[in-house]
Amino acid sequence: MTSRIPRDSRLRLVRPRPLAAAPTAVNQRRSRRPAPRPPEGTPAPAELARMARSGLAAAARVARWADAALGPGGDSATADGKATLSDATAERAACALGLTPAQVRADWDTARLAGLIEVHGDSARPGWRLRAWDRDDSAVLRGWVALCDAWSLAHPEPEEYEAAAVAEAVTAMPQVLSFLQLSAGPVPVPQLLDLLQQRVTELRTERCEVDYTPQPEPGSGSGRELRPRVPLQRPRPALAGPAAADAPLEPLLDWALRALASVGALTYGDGQATLTPLGSWAVWVKLEQICVAAQSPAGNIEQGAEDMLRGCAQLRPNAARAEYRAWLAARPVGSAVTELIDAARGEDALLRGLAFEALRVVGSPAEPEVRAVLDEPTLRPYALLWLAEHDGADPEDAHEVLTREEATWLWVDTAAAVADHGEAPLLVRHLESAVQPTVPALLTEVRAVGHPRTVQVLVALAAAHPDPALAKAVRRAAFQVHTGG
Repeated sequence: MTSRIPRDSRLRLVRPRPLAAAPTAVNQRRSRRPAPRPPEGTPAPAELARMARSGLAAAARVARWADAALGPGGDSATADGKATLSDATAERAACALGLTPAQVRADWDTARLAGLIEVHGDSARPGWRLRAWDRDDSAVLRGWVALCDAWSLAHPEPEEYEAAAVAEAVTAMPQVLSFLQLSAGPVPVPQLLDLLQQRVTELRTERCEVDYTPQPEPGSGSGRELRPRVPLQRPRPALAGPAAADAPLEPLLDWALRALASVGALTYGDGQATLTPLGSWAVWVKLEQICVAAQSPAGNIEQGAEDMLRGCAQLRPNAARAEYRAWLAARPVGSAVTELIDAARGEDALLRGLAFEALRVVGSPAEPEVRAVLDEPTLRPYALLWLAEHDGADPEDAHEVLTREEATWLWVDTAAAVADHGEAPLLVRHLESAVQPTVPALLTEVRAVGHPRTVQVLVALAAAHPDPALAKAVRRAAFQVHTGG
């Protein structure tokens, strides 16, 4: 009897697709929600990008200088490994660009906040947005939004105020900006101050505890007749102290409006403030992200990382990224990154891939945490791809940083996600992303890589594949893995 074990000549696989793109095969259901439109009168994206490029031209110039002068093999950006320019570097840049050292430092800080330049130790390197600055309007707008989000870092805060008072003002400003956006015109500062005071009062009330412990009725000797204690609101000392509560808000509002004006989000003068077109668009983007998350079936913005990722599993990539941005905007970056890493450590391979997609939205702040998991075999391939793309590699070529074993492990992990959450044809098509040139070579290396889901993946692939000879070979490989043969 002739053996039906497939030969290499019959089973050549097509050119492998990048492994980074493989998880998206699971998420092919179209979002039913139509693309939202910005408010009437908002300039077109190309015009908004032109405004952003104009406003960040000085920062982009310093970033390009740093790329050429301070990159790998060049001089150090700092003397102490911090993001602040050393005096010598600032003087050198000032001479080269015809600026003062103070202007160089200001433009340097702006470039860092906008993601045009990144500092690692004592060296600087261009951010991915700088590489795409002249050709990608969306990258320019995302850079400007990142700067707008960091407005409180772009302008020195009043030194005479407690950190808690400044934090209250920063937390309350999104509501003030939303009011400016809805007003679509100049708003008097006294009206903004009233709104800020109301919001700060709400924040302080939310931090209070109400004690409803039953207390004995006055005059009762037995102590058995109880009544509720009068609600007593007690601020938590760790969150706000007397200095924060007594701080006048007028100077803090003035500082906030000046800081927002310094990044181009609004104009401020003559006792009134007005959002710029870029500022109005950025506020709308933030509100839309929150609305998208709030309208999702799982209420993603309020969920933990794992439930949020499950809620995004059926969305197309652009809609999922909007969900990630809204979810991230609702919590501190550090804790959000930790949640995503913990979700990636779970048994669900789909959540692992989605967690690293969400970490791509986080960007540079997630780099230390991602580097820290390189020693974990389950996360290492995902972390290597994330770091390669973060360092500027084209997503189509990022998989080249993986060893053969790491690429095979990732292929099995992605196949497990497809088997658990996708359909049979998707699993069959997943063969195209394997780095091995033939199915027999793939099966040999899959058996050797030791992924815990190898047997389940091979059984599912054998059941799904229409070629009976190939299915038989895959089943045999699954049996051999199962029995240790």
